Amino acid sequence: MESPEKARLDAFFQQITTRFPASDSVTTLVITHLLSERPAFLRAMAATSTVAAVLPKPRSVDEPTLEQVRRAFTVHDLSRELFADSTRALEYLEDTAGGRNVVLVDIGGYFAPCLDTLVEKFSGRVLGVVEDTENGHQRYAALDHLPCPVVSVARSPLKDCEDHLVGRSIVFSTDALVRARGDILTSRNACVIGFGKVGRAIAQTLRAQDLRVTVHDTDPVKNVQAHSQGFRTSTSTAEALQDAELVLCATGNLALRHGDFAALRNGAYLASVTSSEDELELGSLHGLYQRTSIGEHLTRYEITGHYFYVLADGGAVNFVHGAAVGTYIHLVQAEILAATAALSHGRFQPGLHDMPAPDRQAIARTWLDSFNR
Repeated sequence: MESPEKARLDAFFQQITTRFPASDSVTTLVITHLLSERPAFLRAMAATSTVAAVLPKPRSVDEPTLEQVRRAFTVHDLSRELFADSTRALEYLEDTAGGRNVVLVDIGGYFAPCLDTLVEKFSGRVLGVVEDTENGHQRYAALDHLPCPVVSVARSPLKDCEDHLVGRSIVFSTDALVRARGDILTSRNACVIGFGKVGRAIAQTLRAQDLRVTVHDTDPVKNVQAHSQGFRTSTSTAEALQDAELVLCATGNLALRHGDFAALRNGAYLASVTSSEDELELGSLHGLYQRTSIGEHLTRYEITGHYFYVLADGGAVNFVHGAAVGTYIHLVQAEILAATAALSHGRFQPGLHDMPAPDRQAIARTWLDSFNR
């Protein structure tokens, strides 16, 4: 990031933290993608709270950025296993932020399995969780009860801009990886599983690039929406997959399980918009299919009579090329900062919440003043 861009971004975040000041005594644990623009967000979070630890998502780490962040913050390794075991998760939180008032900043619902234990037994106080993504939103929504406030920005109107551009970046990276092996996608049959905001953007971008697109969603309302926009729709995953030469999964909720992979057409390309463990049950194939790396970020899965290609090991394919969405990402980051401040002041009761519309409007105005020049 060039110096003028860095200065503009720091000034934007300073306005946000001034507009949404947090309590003096709040501490944060921050799960994040560690991409090149992320240090500015972390500096803003440090102006809002005491950042006890940064936990980078393993498949979205830019190494120079990691080295920069290590010089300023405590950085810990992140895994699902760390927070799947409630006892281990509690020990980690005690070691990292024992006795403090804590806000957990999440991407992907990592804290969901252990949240009851953390809230009940932590020596400090868990003030709440801020969740960034749709799959994380679903993990928290699926809990029988929430013992603390969870503020989700996953369905915020401010995230619509990012989601649209994420969809386009998914197609860009998919196309680039396919071209790297001397192939192209033009005129192919494509299947998009999941017609949420990202899936919709993927389907529209694929159609604009001359692919024939079929959409499948478990929600019949989403299928009707896709149909009204001129896409073919299917009533089952198997039907959607049978003719698809490219399959892009955008549900955040295991789009393909063990029994679905057999329906993939021979030679099909398979890619995901999020972590592989959230979207594709590839682990169930490891004793069955032979896996062969045939290029950077491209793996062939093969068994007698059947083969297909998996991009980026089944993880979010756009992170291969940095997942850039421009300055629109800072809208969501600003809402995360505002949500952290709101939790520090006890503005929400236990349960799943959105940020109020006036707060979003204030963030949007600040963004327009800062970047719409």
